[in-house]
Amino acid sequence: MMTNLFSIFDPSSIFFTSLNWLSTFLGILMIPTMYWLMPSRYHIFWNNILSILHKEFKVLMPLGSSGSTFIFISSFSMILFNNFMGLFPYIFTSTSHLTLTLSLALPLWLCFMLFGWINNTQHMFAHLVPQGTPSILMPFMVCIETISNVIRPGTLAVRLTANMIAGHLLLTLLGNTGSSMSLILLNVLIITQIALLILESAVAIIQSYVFAVLSTLYSSEVN
Repeated sequence: MMTNLFSIFDPSSIFFTSLNWLSTFLGILMIPTMYWLMPSRYHIFWNNILSILHKEFKVLMPLGSSGSTFIFISSFSMILFNNFMGLFPYIFTSTSHLTLTLSLALPLWLCFMLFGWINNTQHMFAHLVPQGTPSILMPFMVCIETISNVIRPGTLAVRLTANMIAGHLLLTLLGNTGSSMSLILLNVLIITQIALLILESAVAIIQSYVFAVLSTLYSSEVN
């Protein structure tokens, strides 16, 4: 029995770390041995997804940097596996914690900023003032653009975390009311829970895709 509503997101630390965080690596179990040894249907299906993502990310990035798409495809795969693992009962959802999402977003953003300001300083300064801005508004636009740039890793991390928490909380709230319902309402509740589970599966895919696409767009601005 839960002590409070948010206890489903509690990593319940033991000593220095918690075994719950090992759920982050459960996605590896979804890659069977056959994937590495010989082409299977799973292999072909996953390769098709990766090639589609590679082509899409390559369009968003400048010419000559198409190989950089693999880091975004890897982050997409990791977030996708963890989002789906969290939908199973009694598996800790690591992507519902800022500890993981900020650990992904912040280093990526810092690398983009360091690379941009060191190698393309004038280009980065030009990004602070949009084209066609009146001279009077330029100082304000620099402040606004700087703030919007600084909060990017936070928005990436919070967006993913909030979406994961919201769906899980809704499922938990509805699930806890089932014991006090009549048979007819219980059937309605089960149908609602199934619909929400399908929605959560869609959100798991969409949020991992959004994270990867926005990271790609941020990287394209530094070249």
